[in-house]
Parts: sequence; structure tokens; C-alpha cells
Amino acid sequence: MEKKVNLFHPEEGSYPPVKNPAGIGLRHAHYKDVIETKPAVGWLEVHPENYFGGGAHRHYLTKARELYPVSFHAVGLSLGSTERVSRDHLRQIKELIEIYEPFQVSDHASWSMSGNAHLNDLLPLPYTKETLSILCRNIEETQEFLGQRILVENPSTYLSFKSSTMPEWDFMNEAARRNGCGILLDVNNIYVQSRNHGFDAFEYLRGIEGRHVGEIHLAGHTEQEIADGSTVLIDTHDSLVRPEVWNLYGFAIEKFGPIPTLIEWDQNLPPLSTLAAEAGRAAAIIRERALPHAAE
Repeated sequence: MEKKVNLFHPEEGSYPPVKNPAGIGLRHAHYKDVIETKPAVGWLEVHPENYFGGGAHRHYLTKARELYPVSFHAVGLSLGSTERVSRDHLRQIKELIEIYEPFQVSDHASWSMSGNAHLNDLLPLPYTKETLSILCRNIEETQEFLGQRILVENPSTYLSFKSSTMPEWDFMNEAARRNGCGILLDVNNIYVQSRNHGFDAFEYLRGIEGRHVGEIHLAGHTEQEIADGSTVLIDTHDSLVRPEVWNLYGFAIEKFGPIPTLIEWDQNLPPLSTLAAEAGRAAAIIRERALPHAAE
């Protein structure tokens, strides 16, 4: 039991063992290019659900794993559901963990399952004590089943609940304190929400406890005009990271240190060289703005 406690509560400032902190998502359109050209990125992220069935997808993941460390970013655990996490889903993830030895495993502070309904979206939660208890129960069961600490990502949302009793950053901090899980800090999601809900994105980052942050995500988003003439930002993962998000990211690196950072791009995929260039920009910001942490 002592071993598990130590595993779930790593030393503050202890980052995963990756030499280059900037990575990209491994998507099927780039399987062959990644293996043949070996882009100058530090690691690859995959959604483990894409590899449950074996076949060609798992063949290419095996080849890519020979070249790069990998991180698993799950999308189907539905950690915020009132129902318990599916043991079958966990079993399949654990099988992949044993094969590919990812340096991190993560999912989201959201829900997507209710009874027999499985929704193709990551739906928001009200930030209340009751919801926090449910989320923490599911995180705890997931970590116990997998035998390791996981990271939980802050969501992108387009509505908020009047019933919420705490800001999102306090909700995320408290989940990490109770379970010893880490926080996967999606900086683009923070910016999108700050515009959609009218809060200060820098205040959000100042509110996050740095000892919990184990990974950062960056992505592109789009602006959409709605019926009343106002604009809503959508976390689409289909374009370059916006300048305002890079600015927020630089602040995050100054505060949290050289955290492994992923460039997310899931739709309208560009050439692999574009993804590698975005990762290179993140790595340059880490080198430039994480110096105080390196000195410590």
C-alpha cells in the first residue's frame, strides 16, 4: 500500500522522463510518415480506445513505440458519470499499458455515458461537492485498477451551471488533492472558456496548484457567431495554435516549469511537418521561459 501512495503522490516538480518535452498526437493519417521520417518531437500521444481492436492500428503503434515514448489519453472512461467506470474498458486500457508502457495515462473531468447511452462528446459537470465526490470515486477506482496515477484534463465547455459552488480551478485542485491524481492542463480549453464564460484566463492559471500539473495541451480553436449575434469559441483541434493561446502558454510554463506539452490536432490534419513545427515552438518556449525552474 505504501508503494501506491508514493506512486500517486509524486514529488513536487518531478516531471515524466522524456528528453524533449514537446510531443504530437499520433493519428492514422501520419502513421507511415512518423515511422519513415522520424520527426524531431519528443513523444507521441494516442487515444487507447483506437487500439482496442488490434489489427493495423496496433501494428503501427508498435512501430512508433520503438521510436518514441508514448502517452495514453483516454476519451471513454466517463469519469464524471454517476455510474462506476466500466471494468471492461479499464481492462482493455490496462492490457495496452502492459504492452506499450506509456509514461502517462489521462482522461477528462467530464461525462459521456449514462446507462446504455454512450455519447460522442465530453459533457460538462456542475462544480459542486456532490459532483466532486463522484469524480473522485471514479478516479480512485481507475487508479486502483490500473495500479498507477492518472492525469485528469480540464474540459472545454460552452455552458455553465447555476448550481456550481466553486470555480473550475478549485474543483480540479481538490480532485488532485483527494486522489493524488495529476492535472492535464489544457491551455486552449482555458482560453476558450475564459472567452465563453467571461473570466480571466490568467487568474485560472494562478489558481492551479503547480505540484499537480503533469502535462499541458495546446490546440487550435474556431470562432462561431450564434443566433443572438454574439461569438462562441469552439475547441475544434483543427488549426494552428492561436497567438493568444501561445501567450497564455508562456505564462503557464513560467509558473509550472518544463511540463511535457502536446500539440493536439484531430481534424483537417496538416502535413506532419506542420505539427512538428508547432511542437518545436512549444519546446522553444519551454527552453526560454522555464529557466527559473531549471536553476532551482
